[in-house]
Amino acid sequence: MMHPLVTQLHFTRSEFVRCFKGTSPEDGCRRPEPMNCLSWIVGHLACQEHIFWVQLAQGRNIAPDLQERVGFGRPSSTPPYDEMWSLWHDITRAADVYVDKLKPEDLKTRFVWEGKRMEDDVGKLLLRNIYHYWFHIGKAHSTRQMLGHMDLPAFVGNMTTVMWALEE
Repeated sequence: MMHPLVTQLHFTRSEFVRCFKGTSPEDGCRRPEPMNCLSWIVGHLACQEHIFWVQLAQGRNIAPDLQERVGFGRPSSTPPYDEMWSLWHDITRAADVYVDKLKPEDLKTRFVWEGKRMEDDVGKLLLRNIYHYWFHIGKAHSTRQMLGHMDLPAFVGNMTTVMWALEE
C-alpha cells in the first residue's frame, strides 16, 4: 500500500496539472511582471522533484541544466512551455520510482548533500514538496487570471479517490 503522504503528492500533482489545463504554449511563456511565467512554474516544480527524488534519493541526474534555468534564486526566465511539461513528466515518472516505495520508517531517514546529512528528513522533504506545489498552484491560478483566462478550475478538486486510498 502506498504511504498516505505519497498519495497526497500524487493528488497534488493532479491538481497542478488541472490548474494548467487549456493553457496554450504562447500563454505559458507570457510573463505578467512581476510574476513568473507559467512555464517557469512548471520547470521550477520539476526542478524540486528532480533534486529531492531523482538526484538525492537515486543518485541520478536526468535534467543537468534545470537547476540553472529555473531553480530557487535563479533569475526569471521564460523557458519553452512544452519543454517544461515534457521535463516535468519525465522527472515525476523517475521520482515515482523512489517515492512510490516509501515506507513509514523511510520518512525518518536523511539524504546526504555535499558530504553532510541534510537537516530535513525524507518526510519533511515530502511535505515541503507537497506544500510547494500548492503555493505555486495559487500563483499559477493568479497568473492565468492576469492573462485573462476564464472558467478556471475550482480548487480543491475531487478528492474521492484520495480519501478512499487513505482509508485502506
